[in-house]
Amino acid sequence: MTDTVAYKITINGVVQAVGFRPFVYRIATDNDLLGWVKNLGDAGVAIFVQGKKTDIEKFTDDLQEKNPPLARIEEINREKVELDDSLSDFTIVKSSSGSSGSGTIPPDIATCDECLEDVFGDTRYSDYWATSCVNCGPRFSVIRKLPYDRDKTSMDDFPMCDDCRKEYTDPKDRRYHAQTIACPDCGPLLWYETPDSEERKTENPIEIAISELTRGKILAIKGLGGTHLACNAADGEVVSKLRNKLGRPSQPFALMATESMVKENVKYTEEELRLLTGPRRPIELLEIKEESWVSEKVAPGLHNLGVMLPYTALHHLIFEGLTFPLVMTSANIPGEPMLIRNETIRSNLSEIVDGYLLHDRSVVSRIDDSVVRYSDGHRKFIRRSRGWVPEPLEVDLKDKPILALGAEQDNVIGLYKNGKVYLSQYLGDTDGPKDLDFLEEALGRLLKLTNTDLPEVIAHDMHPRFLTTQMANNLREQTVPVQHHKAHVGALLAEHDLTEIVGIIMDGLGYGEDGKIWGGEVIRGSSNGLERVGSLSPAYMPGGDLATRHPARMVAGILYPLVERGDLDDFETLIGDLDLEFPEGKEEMEITNKQLQRGINSPITTSAGRFLDAVSALLGICEERSYEGEPAMKLESVALEGEVVEIELPTVKQAGFSTLDQSKILRSLIELRKEHPPKDLAATAQWALAKGLSKLALDYASREGIDNIGFSGGVAYNGQISRVVESTVNEAGLNFFTNEEVPVGDGGIAFGQLWVAAMRER
Repeated sequence: MTDTVAYKITINGVVQAVGFRPFVYRIATDNDLLGWVKNLGDAGVAIFVQGKKTDIEKFTDDLQEKNPPLARIEEINREKVELDDSLSDFTIVKSSSGSSGSGTIPPDIATCDECLEDVFGDTRYSDYWATSCVNCGPRFSVIRKLPYDRDKTSMDDFPMCDDCRKEYTDPKDRRYHAQTIACPDCGPLLWYETPDSEERKTENPIEIAISELTRGKILAIKGLGGTHLACNAADGEVVSKLRNKLGRPSQPFALMATESMVKENVKYTEEELRLLTGPRRPIELLEIKEESWVSEKVAPGLHNLGVMLPYTALHHLIFEGLTFPLVMTSANIPGEPMLIRNETIRSNLSEIVDGYLLHDRSVVSRIDDSVVRYSDGHRKFIRRSRGWVPEPLEVDLKDKPILALGAEQDNVIGLYKNGKVYLSQYLGDTDGPKDLDFLEEALGRLLKLTNTDLPEVIAHDMHPRFLTTQMANNLREQTVPVQHHKAHVGALLAEHDLTEIVGIIMDGLGYGEDGKIWGGEVIRGSSNGLERVGSLSPAYMPGGDLATRHPARMVAGILYPLVERGDLDDFETLIGDLDLEFPEGKEEMEITNKQLQRGINSPITTSAGRFLDAVSALLGICEERSYEGEPAMKLESVALEGEVVEIELPTVKQAGFSTLDQSKILRSLIELRKEHPPKDLAATAQWALAKGLSKLALDYASREGIDNIGFSGGVAYNGQISRVVESTVNEAGLNFFTNEEVPVGDGGIAFGQLWVAAMRER
């Protein structure tokens, strides 16, 4: 017919593994069109449609307005083509292995309500732990390569039964081309076993696990992207037992609980509850209620708990038989990645757990739980991982691909390609050989899933001893080193598409361009470059890394510049009178003093994190750090109930710019100890740090006519400090920005490195 036309349509975005092809099939047939739809090898979708022009226009509108809930169309390219007289209907055809653009596979998400109805109803999926459909379940964790078809996932090990095949091939079914479709007859097997016997108990393994957890046992539970260690979170004795076995005396454990249990134990806003109950299911840090019945051993000395809801059918089935929340912490040997293989789960955890709940579906890509915290309406990622990875962020940097290898702690790597930044899952600390193996594995998978060759441009932290720096130099002769805190500023500029900003960066430790250790910085950033324009005043770290583990040393290190400037005569008496907790007592205090006086092993730092650690030790809140951020986190919890005593915020000119004099601030806090309780001094210290560095940034911005002020770095997780910074900026009538799409901590460093590298390439 004369009004019949044909179009080739290519769609990029999150359009594979989300039920997009059956959706296209339905709207094409509803609009009386002929043609076909298929997945492309790069995660995009190609469509051929033929019919009346008005019907094709309606089809195109439906594509954008009615697409599946997990789908996200980023680009539609339409080209008029020749008619195909051989067509008689509309079909879904075999995926293409070629590439014609770019696309995105969706992240692993929680089991949907419809599948849970199948699991708990009278269906063939009743009580089956691995039930999923095209709208839910594992994605990233099971994909080996694109296109996303069953034979390219770990589900290829489980041939479909006739019933599953029927649903899989029916375009009108919810499980049409659901690559993880499985049932008790053909799917992965779940079993229970113990360290002293590898006999697989396949009859009612979940009931056995429930019984053991109720009896106070510790279990290893293999799930979607790895393994958790689980025990009764209301039982302080078993939580302490787990701590002793792991050698983690104070590190907070994450919890998994039902929605009703969460509501009984923590405070939350409607926004926090929406995210908690949504399909991404992160761990959220929420304030503990006074009447909480979760054991205080779960998060010792802290005011908040990390909680998440069940996100797999397996979790839901377990909680059907429990009346208490579970500790659900990643199963890994300290300093190594999370365990994902049954043989290593057995060999590494045999002295820790009483039993294993295992399955035989391979985890292709380990992926930790995401962790989120809200601060005055700002969502802040502590870990951006399961539920978000590998969804890209849209940032227009340049045409050439760039790779960024991140920092060392809490690491994430990133790839820029065609206007998108793809961030890896949370990799943890990359300071050992197994960590490096995980990083290389994650890099290979990132390149494969984005159909990218190793980029010519590779950015990394400028610290010469980081394994990521060494890896970058092994991959390319010419690399782009990026200063740690300038990468934080780059992440602010990239996320908010800004041309200029004054960044307040409060962090732990980062290698500075002057060879010193930075961490409390004011940095001007723009596409023309990044410049340090303010900071905390320099202090010392007597004993180097020992000052991080034993923050009483930092008290001495921060006060010692007063001696050098002639503001303090009797340093040793002052330190002795503070009654600080040195692990080796008076002898260590004397060694610390001598290290400072002789300039031995006492590197210079401007770290905001170390200032907070020192205050925590000064107030007797935390004298020894057993996990990253512990002294500052416990200080925040104490400060929550305190009243700020406004003190002078002195500055001193050093290195060509103004610095906030942390030595004098700490001396003021010592004087206030005579009249004020620790909670007030904790609140005052946080206020002084936030207000003082904000004032430096605002003064500089005012002189230079800059309207944008940003806040990032690990200290930006602190709700009270963030509140002071934001309110100070707002009161000055300037624009406040912080990271919400990437972590403000080191998990956002790769994102910033990509921006800095792109600007340098320009």
